[in-house]
This record gives sequence, C-alpha cells and structure tokens, in this order.
Amino acid sequence: MPVSKIGDEFWAGLDLQQAAPVDYAAEREEHLPPEQRGRYRVLQDIQRIPGPRKRDPVLQVRRILVHSTGNAAGQRQARTKRLAKATAELEKVQRGAGGRYYNTAEKLAVRVGVIAKTRRVASCLRTEIGTDEEGRPTLAWHFDEQVLAAQAAADGWYALIASRPIEQATPVQVLLDYKGQGDAERRYGDFKGPLAVTPVFVQHNRRVAALVQVICLALLVFCLIERQVRQALERDETARCPGSTQAPPSAAYGPDDPASPR
Repeated sequence: MPVSKIGDEFWAGLDLQQAAPVDYAAEREEHLPPEQRGRYRVLQDIQRIPGPRKRDPVLQVRRILVHSTGNAAGQRQARTKRLAKATAELEKVQRGAGGRYYNTAEKLAVRVGVIAKTRRVASCLRTEIGTDEEGRPTLAWHFDEQVLAAQAAADGWYALIASRPIEQATPVQVLLDYKGQGDAERRYGDFKGPLAVTPVFVQHNRRVAALVQVICLALLVFCLIERQVRQALERDETARCPGSTQAPPSAAYGPDDPASPR
C-alpha cells in the first residue's frame, strides 16, 4: 500500500514496542552478525476501502503494518542529505537576495519553490519574503521541527494489504510471504522470455481467468521440462567429470526454493 495514502501522524502514533518481532534476515545480510542485520516488527489493523460508487459496499481487508530498521536508517540518511542540499541552496539564495539574479520578491519566490520541489522539503520548509529599508527583497527561512519529528517517527514503516484471514496467515506469515515474492517473480520473466506471451485483449472476466489458467499450465509444463533437462545435465556432468567441483546447473536452486522448477 502506498505510504502516501497514510499520513505521518498515523505512523508517529504507533507503539513500536507493541509490534511483534519477526525472525527474518535478508539474503544480502545473512553473512553479517545478528546485531548488524535489519530487524522487522509487525502490527495489524483493519483497512476500509470504499468502492468507486457510493452504492458499492465498503471492502474491509487486513492491513499489516511493518517496521524495518533497515528502511528507517535509509530514510533518515536520505532526509539528512535532502535537508543538507536544500540548506546550502537556500543559504545561497538568501545571500543573493536583492542582487542581480534575485532583485524582486517574485524571483525569490520562484527560486525557493524550485528548491522546495527538487529537494522534496516543501512539507517542512517555512519561508518569509520581505523587504529591507532600501526596498530590496529579503528571505528568511527555517525547517519546521515538528514536521521533521513526525517524519522521523514514521521512518521504517510501511503497510501490506492481505485478504487472507488470520486463521490462514498471521501478520508475521504475511510479511514472510511478501518477502518471498522474488521467488515467484523470477518465473514471471519466463512469460515474456521462453514462453513469449504477448498482451491479449479479452472482453469478459471469465476469459481473463481462462487465459491466466492456460498461461499457468504452460509455465508449469515449461518448469517440468526445465527440471528434467537440469537433472539430465547433472547426471551427464557427474558421469563425464567425476572429480569436478563445479556445481551442476540444478544447484542454482535450493531444495526448498519456491522458484525451483519442480
């Protein structure tokens, strides 16, 4: 779910200590000590989604609120860089106020607006454009500390929408399934690759369902053929090179890898 759909005030009001910890480590961090790995926590509430028409019923789905320490660190670093760049550019404009390039209040306002948009600090930037005793434009500015504090409190949070009831998947399981989406997405590349599936226009939902079913059957057959080929190559490699230490093609997948063509 897009973070922009949820205000920073909502995230700031969450109690991280009430969130359940998740035993998960990203593959890129498995070589790191446990204290240096990213940590995840999850909460759950209900998301109400109204339909496009007033008479449509309101859809209620589970919303899994996830906090990632890795995401939080990245967001803090990115915000610090944005503020530093915005500060340098605003100070430059402030020093040049009333000079050759910013000799009117309109020019000052335009330049400040460009900086706020480019550096994405419009929500926390507060400016005041006035004139001095000689009638030259002046610029005063600062960052709203309350807005920055709310943004900092929201660091690391994001939301997942789930339709499965809690009896089928706990909030922790929903996050783990979401983190495993890459295993399935690797197979999506086969649609446009070996299977060469092109866009097809259909007029009815039942035809969409039928098309998806046919594509999934084709992908299943493709995976089974690939599995047989890999097994044959592995046996052939073992027969020809009994002392070879090179991993066979099928070793690219682990025994429990969901992306494995089994």
